[in-house]
Amino acid sequence: MNMNASSNGAGKCPFHGGNTSTGTTDKHWWPNSLNLDILGQHDSKTNPYDENFDYREAVKELDFDAIKADMHALMTDSQDWWPADWGHYGGLMIRMAWHAAGTYRISDGRGGAGTGNQRFSPLNSWPDNVSLDKARRLLWPLKKKYGNKISWADLYILAGNAAYETMGLKMFGFSYGRPDIWHPEKDVYWGAEKEFLAPSEERYENLDDPSTLENPLAAVHMGLIYVNPEGVNGNPDPLKTAAQVRETFKRMAMNDEETVALTAGGHSVGKAHGNGDANKLGPEPEGASIEEQGFGWSNNQNGGVGRHAITSGIEGAWTSEPTKWDNGYFKMLFEHEWEVKKSPAGANQWMPVDIKEEDMPVDVEDPSVRTMPIMTDADMAMREDPIYREISLKFKDDQEYFSETFARAWFKLTHRDMGPKVRYIGPEVPKEDLIWQDPIEPGNASYDVDALKKKIADSGISIQDMVATAWDSARTFRGSDMRGGANGARIRLAPQKDWEGNEPGRLSKVLSKLEPIANEFNASVADVIVLAGNVGVEQAAKAAGFNVTVPFAPGRGDATQEMTDVEAFEPLERVADGFRNYQKKAYAATAEEMMLDHAQLLGLTAPEMTVLVGGMRVMGANYGGSKDGVFTDNVGALSNDFFVNLTDMKYKWEPKGANLYEGKNRKTGEVAYTATRADLVFGSNAILRGYAELYAQDDNKEKFVHDFITAWTKVMNADRFDLN
Repeated sequence: MNMNASSNGAGKCPFHGGNTSTGTTDKHWWPNSLNLDILGQHDSKTNPYDENFDYREAVKELDFDAIKADMHALMTDSQDWWPADWGHYGGLMIRMAWHAAGTYRISDGRGGAGTGNQRFSPLNSWPDNVSLDKARRLLWPLKKKYGNKISWADLYILAGNAAYETMGLKMFGFSYGRPDIWHPEKDVYWGAEKEFLAPSEERYENLDDPSTLENPLAAVHMGLIYVNPEGVNGNPDPLKTAAQVRETFKRMAMNDEETVALTAGGHSVGKAHGNGDANKLGPEPEGASIEEQGFGWSNNQNGGVGRHAITSGIEGAWTSEPTKWDNGYFKMLFEHEWEVKKSPAGANQWMPVDIKEEDMPVDVEDPSVRTMPIMTDADMAMREDPIYREISLKFKDDQEYFSETFARAWFKLTHRDMGPKVRYIGPEVPKEDLIWQDPIEPGNASYDVDALKKKIADSGISIQDMVATAWDSARTFRGSDMRGGANGARIRLAPQKDWEGNEPGRLSKVLSKLEPIANEFNASVADVIVLAGNVGVEQAAKAAGFNVTVPFAPGRGDATQEMTDVEAFEPLERVADGFRNYQKKAYAATAEEMMLDHAQLLGLTAPEMTVLVGGMRVMGANYGGSKDGVFTDNVGALSNDFFVNLTDMKYKWEPKGANLYEGKNRKTGEVAYTATRADLVFGSNAILRGYAELYAQDDNKEKFVHDFITAWTKVMNADRFDLN
């Protein structure tokens, strides 16, 4: 084995291309096989802490004042091995924090700063993250000192906040509480490209229409956080770039004002680095030789640090005073004319046509030398796009308003994936409730649960309707960004009440019976919906011969329409739900792949997904009353019939459409059952068949019921952060 081998991306300019490697895995031999790995992510085998360690409890013991003081001191404590620009690490730390948080996308809630995933591939080796390996290593002394009481994930964002504070900006707030993961995330889809910075056309249906960017992606290239700073596909055109910026930031839950504030605020400090030959950079961290010890992009040109560092390939600062928070960005942008030039690394950048020497920033190493300022194509978009221009000029004339808007947008950027405010920890948590935090009024927990259950049982609502309504209310939960779930009962509000998958007509009838019951007992509708689902499961279990009680914890609250950002909740719609055998339309992904994605977002394991599907089918909880996958003659009983009949060799399955199959009796030829791919995968996939066979066993009928209730309760309580 060649321990010094590097990837094909070695020596490539961060904005001029690179490659990835391939390997011979099961996917290589059987490319259409279902990969269940995403349901086994981040289990105890990779976590070095024992099962009793809880980071969210440990961080509460942190000396918040001490670590804040140490972080502030670090900003100007320049180290010889990687000296700070102008003696201040602020720009570098802000970029690290920004790029940690900036991977978040609202479509599936994945990405973001909440896991410390920037330590691992592919993020640690993305072209857009050149030199952030140095920023993370500069933080090691603080991580070493404070140990288990501070996660890397929290440390990254704390560093960004401290950087702005030491440069003069009053921050909006900060929360601790982001637990680290311990190996790369394989459940995040970053794009299908086989090469970093491949042409944008590979992820757009129409490059002239940014809305056609492939979902769930937000960045325009593989390996970038946002847009190409040189322009669309590296070609400067501010108006075309503005269109991409708008779509990308929209997919990160930002409006136009927040977009301008973040773009300007990020470039109000620090500089871009491109003073050298980018083709001479060494390979990225994942491809670097062992002696590099996790570092990448080695640069031996004049030492490769300070004024000779190379990151984006663009070279220069945006403002006259890059270590000071002010509105110099807008003055520079609007008080000069700009033209496209080449950086020393060969990147396209905008430079002023004419500028006084005293308006130029000083060199990072020698304050007696002045250097030319720059703008990226995205910066020029803030000037040329009519909407962005109006906002920018408002910020230019009102520094206080700009500062406040940026601080709030930065807080949103760095906390969006943390979920509701109840999860925030520390002395700097803002008191204000923000609509993007999905606020929910506290619920009453003091009512007679048994009497309420009896009232529900006597209401005449069917098992199917009780189970389906509770499931539809809870299934929106996403462990990726802690959004959605049954708490708040937003299923009765826009947009969820009108989603096709929630069967609005049926839902309205069920709610018309449950809401008066909730009022009678002074319970939240959210509680009553979940409790009704539990009643349905208990009735189904009794019909199968098992007297059980489904665990229930009261205390959910009800959100109001005013608390609900309709546009932000639209991406939580399940356009496919394998658990209820629902699919809104045909998709490129298969039904079983979308079911796997849904299960992962719900935090389910493969056995939990299996037992839930089997139980939902026999209870008759399919969308629209469909019989697909209902492998039982005793619908409504929580039996293991789904697995018994699926594994019974007397049935032969034949395709009847893209996602429809018939199970015929081998002897008579009569059709016994129909099914979708989300049903048959439990018999075809070797791993899932193992679970199906387990639950089909004669001695596991009771285990099936017990395991279903455990998995069901997990989903119903997924967003009960007061319990978890």
